[in-house]
Amino acid sequence: MRETLTIDPRFTGPPDAGNGGYTCGSLARFLDAPAAEVTLRLPAPVGRKLQVERGYGVVTLRDSDAVIAEARPIDLPADAPPPVAHEEAERAAAGSPFLDEAHPFPTCFVCGPGRAPGDGLGILAGPVAERDVYAAPWTPAADLADLDGTLPSELVWAALDCPTSVPVANDPDAPDFRPIVLARLAARILGSVRAGEPHTIVSWPVAIDGRKRHAGAALHNAAGELMAVSRALWIELKPPPPPH
Repeated sequence: MRETLTIDPRFTGPPDAGNGGYTCGSLARFLDAPAAEVTLRLPAPVGRKLQVERGYGVVTLRDSDAVIAEARPIDLPADAPPPVAHEEAERAAAGSPFLDEAHPFPTCFVCGPGRAPGDGLGILAGPVAERDVYAAPWTPAADLADLDGTLPSELVWAALDCPTSVPVANDPDAPDFRPIVLARLAARILGSVRAGEPHTIVSWPVAIDGRKRHAGAALHNAAGELMAVSRALWIELKPPPPPH
């Protein structure tokens, strides 16, 4: 039987396309590996069946002849900066640039300020005082959990997506502002993430190379235990062509 994957329209990033982290995590579930890296080739359509093809060491997501994404196992170390206290993460989120009206994708499931309360994850990472990291608090909602109260892995991937954009994003107030979009995400889940329990997310810049932006994120529980890590590659969109 041919395997398929359907991205529910609730889990969008840009309008009418699957959130990058959610899409990556959904495809990574088809790999039997402790950590995976997913490269996004095209925005993932929502609300219809996409084809999943297994190859040697790689799983490909297709929309007919178009390749949407490719997933493969990766050796991702469980390395992260120290956790941020919940109160400190709340203060950081209060200064998040995602709260600004200039958000490029205000209805994003993970970080969109235009989502109705409770509809998205509401993860709005902001700068932490006197540290080169960003942080946000996150208490997963019960309606997102499996029957045993744990979150599906694709939602953990989603939570570790958008926070990585903040440390490497362009200044939205700059006259030549260009949005960045997720091109690749790697993640490793180290423990069960339970709904209703407070967590914190910390993210940090890794490197900026022209239009390529590398960053990391980590999820900690209330006890400060590392639950998951991610590494992301973001690409700055090209400027529009000059008018003729």
